[in-house]
Amino acid sequence: MKWRDLYCGAVRGADVGRTVAVAGWVARRRDHGGLIFIDLRDHTGLIQLVVNPERSADAAQAAHAIRSEFVVRAQGEVVNRAPDAVNPNIATGEVELQVDELEVLARSEPLPFQLDDDGVEEPLRLRYRYLDLRRDRMQRNLRLSATVIAAIRRSMEERGFIDVWTPTMTLGTPEGARDFLVPVRLQPGTFFALAQSPQLFKQVFMIGGLDRYYQIATCWRDEDLRADRQFEFRQLDLELAFPTREEVLEVLELIVVASFEALGRTPPPRPFPRLGYAEVMLRYGSDKPDVRFGLEIQDATEVTRTSEFGVFANADCVRFLVVPTAFSRAQLQRLEEFAKGWGAKGLAYVVVGESGELRSPIAKFLSAQELAAFAAPPGSTVLFAADKPAMVERVLGALRTELAQELGLIDHSRDEFLWILDFPLFLKDEDTGNWMFVHHPFTSPLEGHEDLIDTDPGAALSQHYDLVWNGWELGSGSIRIHRQEIQERVFRAMGMTDEEAQAKFGWFLEALQMGAPPHGGFALGIERFVALLAGEANIREIIAFPKTASGSDPLTGAPAPTTQERLSELGIRLQTPPG
Repeated sequence: MKWRDLYCGAVRGADVGRTVAVAGWVARRRDHGGLIFIDLRDHTGLIQLVVNPERSADAAQAAHAIRSEFVVRAQGEVVNRAPDAVNPNIATGEVELQVDELEVLARSEPLPFQLDDDGVEEPLRLRYRYLDLRRDRMQRNLRLSATVIAAIRRSMEERGFIDVWTPTMTLGTPEGARDFLVPVRLQPGTFFALAQSPQLFKQVFMIGGLDRYYQIATCWRDEDLRADRQFEFRQLDLELAFPTREEVLEVLELIVVASFEALGRTPPPRPFPRLGYAEVMLRYGSDKPDVRFGLEIQDATEVTRTSEFGVFANADCVRFLVVPTAFSRAQLQRLEEFAKGWGAKGLAYVVVGESGELRSPIAKFLSAQELAAFAAPPGSTVLFAADKPAMVERVLGALRTELAQELGLIDHSRDEFLWILDFPLFLKDEDTGNWMFVHHPFTSPLEGHEDLIDTDPGAALSQHYDLVWNGWELGSGSIRIHRQEIQERVFRAMGMTDEEAQAKFGWFLEALQMGAPPHGGFALGIERFVALLAGEANIREIIAFPKTASGSDPLTGAPAPTTQERLSELGIRLQTPPG
C-alpha cells in the first residue's frame, strides 16, 4: 500500500525483521540527544519509532521538526526492544520500528487542549470535536456503537425483518413533542414536519403486507435537551403483523442478548421480569424504575384514614419510604426542599434513633396502629408524602432515586432489565382537564377495555409496553389499533372532532378501512442503549456530533440566521420575540 503496510497497533513480534510502513498521528516525541523516539498512533494503538541519525540522517532531520499531532508516515525495520525497554502496557510493547524513511504528511498547530487531559470542559471538546474524536474514549464509544448496530441488524434479519426506509419530511403527528417544521418553497405558507418517528408509516407497511419491517430510523423532536435527549436521535423501529405481545417482547429481548454477546459480555437472563404499571408506580413511584436497590415505597392510605394528623387523614393518598439512615435536622430540611422542588407541600418524617427513640413533630398525632404500620428499625428514617396519587408517586419516586445515589445503595455491578406492561390508555392533562394519550393515540386498548374508551377513559388499560434498563427507559411499543372505528373513538375521547381527525389523519383512517391486520411493534432508543452499554451517563458521549444543552452545535456554529433573500423566497417574515 502507498501509505502503510500495517496499522500502528498491529505490529507484533512475528513482524521482527520485516520492513514495513506505518502512518498516523504523533502522540509523543522524545529527543534523547541523538536518538529521537516517536510514539505514532492510529485507531488501533501505538508503535514506537526510533530515529537514529547514524541509520538515516534524512529521517533524523525530519524528526527534529515533528511535534504532537503531526501526521507522518514512517518506514523501517521491525526489531525487538531491549529487555529493559519492553512496555507491557501496550500490545506493541515488545517491538519498535527502526526508521529509514520519515515523511511529514500534515502539520498541526498547537492544540487547544491536550488529548490525554481528562479534565477538558465539554464546550471546548465539542468546539474542537475533530480533536476529541481522536481520544480513546470517543474512539471506543463510536466503535462500540457500530458493533451494536451490526448485531442488531443481524438479529433482525435472522428473524425475517426487512429494512425499509421511510420519509423524513411528512405531515406532523401528535407524539408528545413539538415538531420541527420545514417551509416549502414550491408551496409558500405550507410546511413539512420532520418525522418524530415512522409510526404511521410502519403501520401502513403492515396494511401493505410487508409483515416484518425494521429500520435504524433518524427521528426529530423539538424538546429541551437533557443527558438522555437530543433534537435528532436514532431508534430501532420495528413492526410485526399478526403478533402477540409476547412475540414482540421476545424480539427485543433477543436484540439485547445479541448486543451483549457482540461485545463479549454476559447477556441478561431471559425472559426479562415483567411488572404492571400500577404496581411499579406503587412500589417505585416511576414508570422507569431502577430496581438494582430496594428502598421500595409502601402504602399507608387506609391505615391513616382516621389519623389525628389531618394532613394524612385528608389526603387522597399517603405513602412512605423507610430509609436506612437516621437523618439529622439539617439533612431533613434539605430533603424537604428537594421534595418541594418536585411539587410537594412539605415532607413529614419519623426518625428512629439507634436506641429506638422517635424524633418527629408528627409522632404525637399518630396512633399505636399507625406507628406499627410505619415500623422501621433503629437508625432509620420514615419519609412520608400525602397528596393526590400522581403527586405522591412523583415526589417519592424522585426521593427514592436521590437517596439511593446519595447513600450508595445502587449495585452498579448488576444489569437489570424490566418490562412495564398494562399502562393506562389515557391520563388527564392537569392543565386542560382533557384526556391525553399515554403512549400515542394509535395504541390499542386491552381486549375487553374497548367500551371504556367512551364510558370511563381513565379506567381503560392499553397494550403499551416499555423496556427499562437500570432506570433508563430504552424504548416503548404497543399492539396497535387496527380497526377504524376504535381509532375514531380514541380521537373523540381526546376531544378531537371527526372533522379534525379527518384533517389530520384522514389518509390513515382510510387505510385502516382497507383490510388492516392486527399489528404491533417497538422503538428502541439507540443512543440510550449504546450509552448504557458504554457505561456513559450522557448520550452526547456516544454521538459523533451532538448538540449542547442550549441546542447549539459549537463545531459548526449552527443554528445561524439566514438571509432576507432566502426568507423572502420561502414567504417567511421574522417576528422579534417579546421581551
